[in-house]
Amino acid sequence: MLGQYLPVFALLVLAALFASLSFGASRLLAPRRPNDKKSAPYECGIIPATETSERFPVRFFLIAMIFIVFDIEIIFFYPYAIVHRGLGLYGLVALLIFTAAVFESFVYLVSNGALDWGPIKKLRLMSPAVSAERTTTSTVRKVGLEGRYSSPEEAA
Repeated sequence: MLGQYLPVFALLVLAALFASLSFGASRLLAPRRPNDKKSAPYECGIIPATETSERFPVRFFLIAMIFIVFDIEIIFFYPYAIVHRGLGLYGLVALLIFTAAVFESFVYLVSNGALDWGPIKKLRLMSPAVSAERTTTSTVRKVGLEGRYSSPEEAA
């Protein structure tokens, strides 16, 4: 009975052995010359002058997640398209339930304005309660302009 699991156990032992030998060999054979450049985080060649002051908005991650969900849905559509006759009505119902769940999450994101940017968002957020004193120069904070040339109009 346990003989059928022998190949799986042997594969696990070989994987653990390979991982431990790889780490051991790298610790023994790798040159140790640490310096500041090697221990600094890699930032695409740009040396960070200041700490980041803002985080990505949650909307960015929501859009990224819904993109991944739609990719997964397409991955499930392809095998169904290949063997749809063999799956019959059961496969169609399962696919429709999965599609409805994915579409429901998309409708939720759209209803909460996750896909609104630019003028559409401004029109949606505009209300008569907005004061005339609020302008882009008084409300928009400029980030990343340290050390850049500024015109005399911007200095005023």
